[in-house]
Amino acid sequence: MKNLLLLITIVLSTNLSAQDFERQKMDSLFTLIESNQKGMGSISIFEEGREAYQHSFGYASKEGNIKATDKTKYRIGSISKTFTASIIMKLIEEGKLSLTTKLSEYYPEIENSKEITIAQLLKHRSGIFNFTNAEDFTSWMEQPISKADLVKKIAANGSVFEPNAKFEYSNSNYVLLSFIAEKVENKALAQLIKEMVCMPCALENTYYGSKISTKNNEAKSYIKSSEWQLAPESDMSIPQGAGAVVSTPQELNKFLNCLFNNKIVSEKTVQAMMEIEDGYGLGMFQVPFYDKKAYGHNGAIDGFQANAYYFPVENVSVAFTANGLAMPINDIMIGVLSIYFGKEYSLPEFKETKALDLKSEDLDKYLGVYSSPGFPLKITITKKDNILIGQATNQPSFPLEAYETDKFKFEQAGLVLEFSPLDHKMLLKQGGGKYELSKE
Repeated sequence: MKNLLLLITIVLSTNLSAQDFERQKMDSLFTLIESNQKGMGSISIFEEGREAYQHSFGYASKEGNIKATDKTKYRIGSISKTFTASIIMKLIEEGKLSLTTKLSEYYPEIENSKEITIAQLLKHRSGIFNFTNAEDFTSWMEQPISKADLVKKIAANGSVFEPNAKFEYSNSNYVLLSFIAEKVENKALAQLIKEMVCMPCALENTYYGSKISTKNNEAKSYIKSSEWQLAPESDMSIPQGAGAVVSTPQELNKFLNCLFNNKIVSEKTVQAMMEIEDGYGLGMFQVPFYDKKAYGHNGAIDGFQANAYYFPVENVSVAFTANGLAMPINDIMIGVLSIYFGKEYSLPEFKETKALDLKSEDLDKYLGVYSSPGFPLKITITKKDNILIGQATNQPSFPLEAYETDKFKFEQAGLVLEFSPLDHKMLLKQGGGKYELSKE
């Protein structure tokens, strides 16, 4: 659900079958990730509806010394949107809603509600401000909130563009879709997920989440600074159908196979969900991998990250759930798919870099707000004790690790910040791009 500093596009890769892929090389990839403390999580790959590979690594709870297993359950963030879209499309099939139903029928207090349709909510084309980008979001994300108050927060931020003018990702869309589904069926979203998705797909370990319970095989999430640190825990009254589902990678694969084999909604409806406009369909992305195409979603909430994608032609699905990453999830997915589909791929070589031990006062020269006419976001640099903290406009803050003089990194997003204190400048590097920002 939450965005990292910049949009990280997943570019994916081709060939072979489950029986032929280099299983030992796949194992080695995750052994390297775990031994270098670059991540913790679980992966599952299905082909022809059966599990072809599974691997769990790291801890479900470091404090409790609980290792991750194939039974560990993770918050899946925005993959929940595909669940919610499936529910909405089922209600449309039943004639209880339509793609042209106006938001004003349910929430007239939302700006432009008379023009906003169910289709535009599903496709992120409504123009409604993304409430998780609000400057004060992190101050209340861990507290319970009523549905009425959440709608008020969404309404208060208004719209950022006219309906259907463009695609712009907004969690507000799927929170509103959740509440609409509840009103139509007069049932809680948790019950709708159970009845309309989990039961037809025979999912036993997938549900609307609540406070994390390690006794229930649920993982805690972590953010890597010099060591793994427990991440904040969002209250699940907030993400709703935009990001509140808990599952395992095996069950995410079962869900994808169930959906794309028309067991939740009809083939015609699935095809409609797969029609892509500006990169997004009805609750799913299309992701290229060389000559192949996958459909599904990614997700992130607190320290959790996840990917779940289905390749229709190959009848292969891949689901990866992580409760802590210190490298881009994109890099992991490229490795997984390259190995599985028989593409040339070299295992990563992690250079051992020891974090510099800085005092709080050593960080003062970096503090401030950095911007550039050619960069769309302002970056605010603050500190907490002896840790430097970065935050882009309307996005969550992230800890920065010092690895050389004036150089800091946030490995989870593949982000590097290089400061020139005397010149009051900062060089931002990410995904092959370089941007020079000046202190205001």
